[in-house]
Amino acid sequence: MSRPSLRFVIGFVCLCLFLLSFAITITINSTWLYRYAIDKLAILQWTTLSKEELMHSYHQLLAFLNFPWVKTLQLADFPMSQSGLSHFVDVKKLFLLNYAVAIITLIPAGSFLYTNRKNQQEWQLIRPFQIASMVPVVFGFLMLFGFDRFFIQFHQLFFRNADWQFDPTTDPIINVLPEQFFMYCFILFFLLMEGFFIGGYFYAKKMFALRLANPNEKK
Repeated sequence: MSRPSLRFVIGFVCLCLFLLSFAITITINSTWLYRYAIDKLAILQWTTLSKEELMHSYHQLLAFLNFPWVKTLQLADFPMSQSGLSHFVDVKKLFLLNYAVAIITLIPAGSFLYTNRKNQQEWQLIRPFQIASMVPVVFGFLMLFGFDRFFIQFHQLFFRNADWQFDPTTDPIINVLPEQFFMYCFILFFLLMEGFFIGGYFYAKKMFALRLANPNEKK
């Protein structure tokens, strides 16, 4: 089997980056997951708010993080220190970076898949997807067997300061955003990535089998 071309490698990287950003987008906007966590983790015991009031604040937080035109973060029920605000500004930058990656890689990823299918070369995707499917599994096990350390290293990697270490007395919002909730988010993210890669693997195998069964068929 020949070595993949540079164009193929670049195309597959763009596809993986798009799937990565797409999985992140789904995860960070899965408000149902926070609603589930409120009940599962008994979050209401740490606040005087009702479940709907807490969800309203969570939607306000997501609006600030998601939309470039929302310049200020104001949560009526949660006072916030300057360092707390600074951290959410940093998180907003990561959110917007993620959306930028999704937009930039969408067309190259789509073009890569289209060209691959047009040239009847789906078989080239089998091994890359097979290898890629191992990555979420490895990171998922590392996370599950030491989430505290994983969570700390994640923040140390993506944030240049210690503003993420909230003090509940000055930033009570941390009481309703427990570490376990973020573990749920990571689990969802890794499941999505694994689903994308496994789905791509079986798609490539299926198309390869169809090509073998119908060698003269043109798509």
